[in-house]
Amino acid sequence: QVQVVESGGGLVQPGGSLRLSCAASGFSFSNYDMSWYRQAPGKERELVARLSTSRGTIAYADSVKGRFTISRDNGKNTVYLQMNSLNPEDTAVYYCNAQSVFSRLAFWGQGTQVTVSA
Repeated sequence: QVQVVESGGGLVQPGGSLRLSCAASGFSFSNYDMSWYRQAPGKERELVARLSTSRGTIAYADSVKGRFTISRDNGKNTVYLQMNSLNPEDTAVYYCNAQSVFSRLAFWGQGTQVTVSA
């Protein structure tokens, strides 16, 4: 059974930090590029960060460059998103995505809420 489970969201003050985790199971984690997306109220889902499995290539949205860091631990089947210097514009539901490098097969987590507010 495939599972993609995010955790680590919550309420944080502007300037604060959070670390999101995404635990995957039921598929060959090392064969999947892993990404974080977010969706704010009234907005479309957008890519935040992507980490490829083959070359370790990383891509970030311009809005989070220098503040967010994506990483993965293939031994733990987990991908992380370290978020620093958070601001209210980062408030959104954050989703973990696994995209197969061999097909169009992809899995999504249920999302975790991040709220940045004083």
